[in-house]
Amino acid sequence: MTGDKPLLLVEDLRTHFAAEGRTVCAVDGVSFSLRRGETFALVGESGCGKSITALSILRLLPEAGRVAGGSVQLDGTDLLALPETAMRDVRGRRIAMIFQEPQSSLNPVMTVGRQIGEVLARHRGVAGAARRQRAVELLAAVGIPDPERRVDEYPFQLSGGMKQRVMIAMALAGEPDLLIADEPTTALDVTIQAQVLELMRELQQRTGMAMLLITHDLGVVAENADRVAVMYAGEIVETAAAGEFFAAPRHPYSRKLFASLPGTAKRGQPLATIPGSVPPLGSAAAGCRFANRCDRAEARCRIETPPWVETATGGARCHLVLEDEGGKGKDEGGRMKDEGKTAAGDQPSSFSPQPSALLEVSGLKVWFPVRKGLFKRAVGHVKAVDGVSLTLAAGRTLALVGESGCGKTTAGKAILRLIEPSGGKVVFAGADLASLEREALRRQRAAMQIVFQDPYASLNPRMRVAEIVEEGMAALLPTMEATARRERTAALLEQVGLPAEAALRYPHEFSGGQRQRIAIARALAVNPRLIVCDEPTSALDVSVQAQILNLLKGLQEELGLAYLFITHNLAVVEYLAHEVAVMYLGRIVEQGPTEAVLANPLHPYTRALLSAVPTVDAARRREVLKLPGDLPSPLAPPDGCHFRPRCPQARAECAASYPAARRRGVDHWVSCHLYDEG
Repeated sequence: MTGDKPLLLVEDLRTHFAAEGRTVCAVDGVSFSLRRGETFALVGESGCGKSITALSILRLLPEAGRVAGGSVQLDGTDLLALPETAMRDVRGRRIAMIFQEPQSSLNPVMTVGRQIGEVLARHRGVAGAARRQRAVELLAAVGIPDPERRVDEYPFQLSGGMKQRVMIAMALAGEPDLLIADEPTTALDVTIQAQVLELMRELQQRTGMAMLLITHDLGVVAENADRVAVMYAGEIVETAAAGEFFAAPRHPYSRKLFASLPGTAKRGQPLATIPGSVPPLGSAAAGCRFANRCDRAEARCRIETPPWVETATGGARCHLVLEDEGGKGKDEGGRMKDEGKTAAGDQPSSFSPQPSALLEVSGLKVWFPVRKGLFKRAVGHVKAVDGVSLTLAAGRTLALVGESGCGKTTAGKAILRLIEPSGGKVVFAGADLASLEREALRRQRAAMQIVFQDPYASLNPRMRVAEIVEEGMAALLPTMEATARRERTAALLEQVGLPAEAALRYPHEFSGGQRQRIAIARALAVNPRLIVCDEPTSALDVSVQAQILNLLKGLQEELGLAYLFITHNLAVVEYLAHEVAVMYLGRIVEQGPTEAVLANPLHPYTRALLSAVPTVDAARRREVLKLPGDLPSPLAPPDGCHFRPRCPQARAECAASYPAARRRGVDHWVSCHLYDEG
């Protein structure tokens, strides 16, 4: 961090939106400063106003929004007072922004070189051959391999990680003083996320630019931010230096966010949750806006607006902060007493898992033909899943982890025969699903269900919740009467924590976490024994994620459900899974009990994957093991070990043959030539 004078000074920023004939306040009196070379993190749940704050700074609000008050000064210049023509010179040149979703932020009909070139021409005056050469240099600077070729490619030809790097290259093309990064790694795997964050840190150190980092990932904040601000319902409720914030958060909301984080230490007990949700825009009443969700709220919290209490490196907006400064209500670690405990306590599971396997997958393959020519002859195959074997017992959770594109979701769908397998066996409850005829498979459907990743896309927007939940019962339990279906729907909604009146509402009337609960109720409706959970919490805030994980864990203990849990969130794996299988380019490279694999990873890919996971616990941070290049194409996987081109420990035999699975402990297996016998 350089200099004492703020580069960016935001004071009493207020942003209003016109909605249905009334005005709602999305950002209400936000103030903060940012110095050159500093990273300032803005954290909080979805809907709290983080992104609107960033868009207000850049004056990029949608038509219904307007900045109603306050000031935004960049090096002493009030951006809110500038005419639009002058503001265009600020955007991209003085302040650049990386948006959350690169797929929708890049122009699909322009090459990435031309898109970077637009910034260079507008803000740096670079033209002709020099512009293309500078675009190539920027792509190389952000770590894109073969930039001379990639500069002429379109966004659809790039992976998610590459598209995010192109967005960073565009943002840096104008050599900005301030970079606003809005959830820059949300859509990325942990390995790509680690590379992108390291790249941003290196560029920041080299250029001295400041960074406003908007995220809900506390691990990313812990490893990258100098200062932190927590935002809730349109206002900042706490600010602090990063070290102080992670050692002893002061606001009850901040503490609840920490208590909601899953991990090994919380296995066997429910996660702390934050009841309710962020108040809708414009609904803030008198008193503390967090009072209705706070388990320490007093009478005055609901009638008196809490004061801003200054601390050595920031402050907090809470009536209880002064009391907590004296130690009241806190344990040795600075967190609230009883934080993380729920009414369920540490009750032991009422269900004892069956020792026999419910699901046995052997040599599962899913190959997609690549056809060319007039007669569409197959000229090759995309080997999305290439010989996967795994076992899952009733009442157990098997986590399937790996980078995007490794075949996890395809494997899950093939097990349920939502995608037809190309080979192998899938034995479920003694029946080989891969060989069942259509009617026999239909009879098995009730016992196998799936919860999809996106709770917004997986529910029919034209059906009420009751119809969504009852649809499976009508199709798979035809003898059940309509009255019984309605009664079961009501019971299921109660079981997943939704009110009875939810049955008559449509999906768009619910939050993301509530929609995922509806999807879980739909899966439970037909009394399944196995549920494939495909990234069911990746789109959710940490507080909502805790609610869903508690729900899944409780249902497993109550009903003896088996979960195949597909995810790239290793903190969730630590908390929920009994076993874990690591997948790379269509094959399992390591599997075993969760504690064994995470504590002693054997495969070089597993080690790299774990090293890239950001954590709030400084004692558990590992040195990030960089993986060169990107995931190879499953159309033409490398000879021998598929991980060989990216492996820092590759040997001659790695190119000769694919390694066999070796046992290296109790039920701990690894496919790697480093562990060849003899």
